[in-house]
Amino acid sequence: MDKQILSGITVLDLTRVFCGPYCTMWLGDMGAKIIKIEQPNVGDDTRMWGPTQNGASAFFANLNRNKYGVTLNLKSPEGKEMFLKMVEQADVVVENYRPGVMKKMGLNYEELRKVNPRIIYASASGFGTYGPYSDQPGYDIVAQAMSGIMSLTGHKGGPPTRVGSSIADASSGINLVVGILAALYAREHTGEGQEIEIALVDSVVGLTTVENMRYFATGKVAERNGNHYALLSPYGSYRGKDKDFIIGCGNQKLYELLCNNVLKRPELITDPRFLTVVDRAANDDEMQIEVEKWSTTVTAKEAIELLHANGIPAGPLNDTSDVVVDEHIAGAREMFPEVEHPIVGKLKGTAVPIKFSDTPTTIRKPSPLLGEDNAAIYGEMLGLDEVQLAQLKEKKII
Repeated sequence: MDKQILSGITVLDLTRVFCGPYCTMWLGDMGAKIIKIEQPNVGDDTRMWGPTQNGASAFFANLNRNKYGVTLNLKSPEGKEMFLKMVEQADVVVENYRPGVMKKMGLNYEELRKVNPRIIYASASGFGTYGPYSDQPGYDIVAQAMSGIMSLTGHKGGPPTRVGSSIADASSGINLVVGILAALYAREHTGEGQEIEIALVDSVVGLTTVENMRYFATGKVAERNGNHYALLSPYGSYRGKDKDFIIGCGNQKLYELLCNNVLKRPELITDPRFLTVVDRAANDDEMQIEVEKWSTTVTAKEAIELLHANGIPAGPLNDTSDVVVDEHIAGAREMFPEVEHPIVGKLKGTAVPIKFSDTPTTIRKPSPLLGEDNAAIYGEMLGLDEVQLAQLKEKKII
């Protein structure tokens, strides 16, 4: 692709670990030019994280594809000056330092907009840049705990449980992408950039919209409900002859199709316990008993085929090994593209899930080695030659 949806947008990426690199990975897949700026001789923490493949971090390689890599000591006056010259030519700066770090270096939004009023400055942190918790460090598990989502996750009677995926980091990265895209659109009208900030804890609170609404409406705190949903039934996992599978009856029509055509028990439609969506949700345990009188007599595959034949949402409980070979997800939807990395070798990653009709996302280059693009980027943006680069390296600025 010569043209992608973010072609022509330059992003200076000061992020590390997961949330920030996930954001800039999305932007890079959409065609933006991502320049990842790392500390000389150290780099992103995750360069040392497992799992490794051929001695290199697969974690880092996946999250930092489609990025150019340079090193720069931002604490040095000369390094700061180089960065500001790059800001003059950039569209977006993304960082996920603790609040106050960039201000201490004189590189916060108020300073950057002096050299480029069009710059969009996006930051992510555990608790945001203001509020009583703003100076506290935050990781994904802390955000999950404090947001309330762990209190909702787990089996009935069991302890609060972390959601298996790092959803605070991932959702915050996506929220950063949304904010950046909206700010780029706004800039087309105002001619000026703006500051965007995301807090991990806010992002996960945003994911609990329904549960918060229930509390505001009823005053009741949601309880852990395993694989079932407090507002709908039958809607969850059910036992098959061989293994569990999912049924999702989200409305009355689907429930009646289930009773008539699958369970062959039309009397359940008029059963006082199950008359309405609200009634079924209130009597979900009893509903599960009735459904499993049928489901335990068939295999999960047989059950799913019958449910699909009647237009009822259903699916298998896949693990990762199932997902990565699924004919729809991995095949038709191409959710696991492959890239060739100079050290890692062939590496599969997870695609950005947005499908553009005219400007599809692509992986154009693997993640950079530390400082791999110093000569190309500093030559292009700052006009530095080999001698000047060697001097900067000797002074440990790059």
